[in-house]
Amino acid sequence: MASLAMTSAGSSISIGLPAASDTLAAFQAVSYTVISEITDLSQFGKVYNQVTHNPLSTRQTIKRKGSYDNGTISLQMAYAPSDAGQTMLTTAVNSDDSYSYRVMLQDGTTFYFSAQAMSRPIEVGGVDSITSSTCDLEVDSEIHQA
Repeated sequence: MASLAMTSAGSSISIGLPAASDTLAAFQAVSYTVISEITDLSQFGKVYNQVTHNPLSTRQTIKRKGSYDNGTISLQMAYAPSDAGQTMLTTAVNSDDSYSYRVMLQDGTTFYFSAQAMSRPIEVGGVDSITSSTCDLEVDSEIHQA
């Protein structure tokens, strides 16, 4: 049987203005701009906090799911100040609004969500370095898959 694994090559992340609501249709209605020069998109998705209960009589630890967090996406990119997507990302960092994001994988699988853009430091590095930037996106909506 052939492997179903795929590489991340060809994947992209795009940014758009805030969606009207936290629904797939609202996110799909947004106009998106690709953020260029992304070299690493890290991870995202639900991670639950563990809630435990230790009854005296049984000594057993009972485990349940508590609240969840949809994650922090740490974007790594070559710094390209004239790129429209990176310019919009900088605007998002300087705003209190949650912007819309679209992640498209190589096979066309698409994820939509909103996030707070929390930082955008620039790293110059040494003579053999590409001037780069990072941006942390704190996902603050459900993650919708299309």
